[in-house]
Amino acid sequence: MEDFIFFLGGIPWWAWILILLLIIAFSDIFFNKKHTIKHNFPVVGHIRYFLESIGPELRQYIVANNREELPFNRRERGWIYASAKNENNYEGFGTDQDIFSTHYIFINNAMLPYKLPEGHPNIKNSGLIPSAKVMGAWNNRKRPYRPASVINVSAMSFGSLSAKAIESLNEGCKLSGAYHNTGEGGFSPYHNKGADVVFQIGTGYFGVRDEYGNFSLEKLVKMVQENPQIRAIELKLSQGAKPGKGGVLPAAKISKEISEIRGVVMGKDVISPSYHSTFNDLEGMVDFVESIAKATGLPTGIKSAVGKLQDWEDLARIMQEKDYGPDFISIDGGEGGTGAAPPSFADHVSLPWIYAFSDVYKVFQKYKLTERIVFVAAGKLGFPAKAAMAFALGADIINVGREAMMSIGCIQAQSCHTNTCPTGVATQNKWLQSGINVKDKAMRTNFYFVKFRKELLQISHACGYEHPCQFKTDDVDINLSDKNLAKTLATTFSYHKDEVNFASVKQLLDCPHLGGNLNLKHMRKTEEAID
Repeated sequence: MEDFIFFLGGIPWWAWILILLLIIAFSDIFFNKKHTIKHNFPVVGHIRYFLESIGPELRQYIVANNREELPFNRRERGWIYASAKNENNYEGFGTDQDIFSTHYIFINNAMLPYKLPEGHPNIKNSGLIPSAKVMGAWNNRKRPYRPASVINVSAMSFGSLSAKAIESLNEGCKLSGAYHNTGEGGFSPYHNKGADVVFQIGTGYFGVRDEYGNFSLEKLVKMVQENPQIRAIELKLSQGAKPGKGGVLPAAKISKEISEIRGVVMGKDVISPSYHSTFNDLEGMVDFVESIAKATGLPTGIKSAVGKLQDWEDLARIMQEKDYGPDFISIDGGEGGTGAAPPSFADHVSLPWIYAFSDVYKVFQKYKLTERIVFVAAGKLGFPAKAAMAFALGADIINVGREAMMSIGCIQAQSCHTNTCPTGVATQNKWLQSGINVKDKAMRTNFYFVKFRKELLQISHACGYEHPCQFKTDDVDINLSDKNLAKTLATTFSYHKDEVNFASVKQLLDCPHLGGNLNLKHMRKTEEAID
């Protein structure tokens, strides 16, 4: 035995490497039955699969230029990262965008910008923009809600995102006055860190389901009563990345905690149905929304991607006839993507946001319903200029998902569905999560939202407006076709948005239904840190 150990000790290091390579080659040639490349090119074939596995990173950092990557290019991600870290987010030497490309937008500034009068709230807090509309006001809900921020966190579930990611976002929302949508995965302890919460109900009814998986109104009412920070309920009909297809939470991501919060078993993929079991048609859906609003006293809305417009015509007609319905409507663009989806769905099913929203808005305008509805927009709108365009089309609030993820460290590794997210944002792996410093990431979320709103407000002022809700459809031009012709949004989409009832930002701040638990003193400290 000693002689054998002595013999092994005498083998040089390079010989061990050679032996390992010979073993791999032997395995590839005689035992590999799945990969032709590895069989035909033993050892070397492994390099091909390794390079393929790190392809996104290679393109992201070495191959692609600043404007090439999708879904978010390097310049877009750089703006988010710099804003979240409270670094310089300016660019020098003019734009490097192709300003003659199709769908490029131009915002029409005024000759004389809006001048803040003495004592205006935005003098001390230039990143403060409450919603101009109140959710639930028209339908006389018991607890109407005016979001304290026009930019908020879109629906992303605990389970899809890690505990530390959810906690970071919630604490960041608390600091910035934004609300935090739970996603369909239920209300977790990590959503309970002080921010306003919009509780989403999906087809799986997670967190508010009985032992058979059916919706339980009693559980929902009890949850709302025990958690006053829940300020609105959102019924998810579909999402942009995969409308008409239920969500999937892989078994590898389901911990004991997630199973208890969602009310599901461990060890099995959780597949949400593609449809709701509590109603069968649009009229039933409207009645279901009304029953939730009456039982909880909270504004209740719907979230949906957009396809067949006749469905929206029917919904608007039903709401007009019944004189009740959703307090808010979240339109999710087909380019959305916080949830994993088959490429056929993500690439082709449902309209992009700009087409979806303009089509739906015109339907509700036709039925004279726009005043009673708060329109929430989502679909790669996490940048000030795009947000201004959304307000010009009629949006009242912007929800951001992937952009919020980037503010807490997401690097667009596109491994959200594999439980191997390298930044710990979209994984349940405890080791990968351990790198997230919640206090630091919360502050980054705060800075991202405040800087976003500050820049959006500066654009509004440049156009002569006090609040972005005052944008008109003629205030933004968009390039059309390959002839590079720019026309206003009003001409392009054939409508003018209805005027929003707005008097002043001060009036919004004095509203008894204002949410956000605004700590203006803290916001002023954030302002000073940014300045």
